[in-house]
Amino acid sequence: MNANTYIEENRERFLEELFALLRIPSISTDSQYAGDVRKAAEMIKQRLEEAGVDFAEIHETPLHPIVYAEKQVDASLPTVLVYGHYDVQPPDPLALWTSPPFEPTIKDEKIYARGSSDDKGQMYMHIKAMETMQALGEVPCNIKFLIEGEEEIGSDNLDNFVEAQQEKLKADVVLISDTSIIANDTPSITAGVRGMSYIEIELTGPNRDLHSGTYGGGVANPINVLTDIISSLHDEHRRISIPGFYEDVLELNENERSEMARIPFDEAAYKDSLGVKEVMGEDGFTTLERTSSRPTLDVNGIWGGYTGEGAKTVIASKASAKISMRLVPNQDPEKITKLFMEHLQKIVPPSVSIKFIPHHGGYPALTPIDSVAFQAASRAFEEVWGKTPIPKREGGSIPIVAMFEKVLGIKTVLMGFGLDSDSIHSPDEHYGIFNYFQGIETITQFYKHYQEMMKR
Repeated sequence: MNANTYIEENRERFLEELFALLRIPSISTDSQYAGDVRKAAEMIKQRLEEAGVDFAEIHETPLHPIVYAEKQVDASLPTVLVYGHYDVQPPDPLALWTSPPFEPTIKDEKIYARGSSDDKGQMYMHIKAMETMQALGEVPCNIKFLIEGEEEIGSDNLDNFVEAQQEKLKADVVLISDTSIIANDTPSITAGVRGMSYIEIELTGPNRDLHSGTYGGGVANPINVLTDIISSLHDEHRRISIPGFYEDVLELNENERSEMARIPFDEAAYKDSLGVKEVMGEDGFTTLERTSSRPTLDVNGIWGGYTGEGAKTVIASKASAKISMRLVPNQDPEKITKLFMEHLQKIVPPSVSIKFIPHHGGYPALTPIDSVAFQAASRAFEEVWGKTPIPKREGGSIPIVAMFEKVLGIKTVLMGFGLDSDSIHSPDEHYGIFNYFQGIETITQFYKHYQEMMKR
């Protein structure tokens, strides 16, 4: 029996087990779901034990638990550290879901549920790959699993865990499935991710909400001031106007731009899928370059004043916004956060006060495409998908990639199987059944090729 046969024979069970995990609302950012986050961790531990690891354990942190497990086959074999996360984003706005976010539903051969693609579905493929190899008596490498519950809120406690557990986590390479491929007929391997600086700002004007008729024109309206500030953060060329923001940006060279241009991309279909009439971004760059290899600044939320039904004529006392900046290689999130705050302090008018609440951030990372692990991943895709995967950069952030390299001294292979159209972080998040099962088989083949190539 081979891996494909075993996976097919256990297809329904593999789906049902994933569905059970997806039904747990493991929302890490909301304290009322702390019990559900723990329940998900306990299920992961149990599934790892059932898959055949030597042992699995739950490590407590000041917030959500970390699951660690390992399978030691032979000290002479290479060791792969598998990273994933079991926490998910909040499902809001609930009204935009076409099926309940925590009741997995299959539509058009896709699994609709929060966390289906990011990252429960992709993380769980590794556990099923472990089971498949164990059942066949073919585990070619030592495997360590590190699965956390705080990725969606910055992984602060994971950093401390990795620092303290360097000996336990020793490995030759990190393997992560939390990224996407270009298309189901065009596989790819992610060769870089962006970093992030995430900051909340709060403006305060008068000491209370005011009647807009009585006080309008006499005091600053924090909402008006906030929108003025936000609109000033890009110039007419859609470049970020914070002084020094681009100082450390590692620019794409012509060869990199040429390679990126080879990636199949239908701009008309892209616009149609998003329901927009035109794309927009920094002048002088293609859409793919803008979304993967250029820094960005976006408002993720904005509020203030009266937002209920009907009308209420007030000048709000406060106005707030959450702003994320995606960063590219050589940019330092701490430096960018400092530049952002210094710039806003200079431009905010004296009629309001400003408060900063920094949230999570992370460093950008590039992964080498000439490494043994990357080439093993490429061969695994060729074997299962019948095509050579294209290296590509991705616009999202996985801060722990840079952290693993800094603390453990090892590189990462970003071997994801999602699609950009999976609506992660959005209503109706989904993950293809095809991608789930192809991913399990491809992961099993990665271990085979990695072990063979490391012997040479």
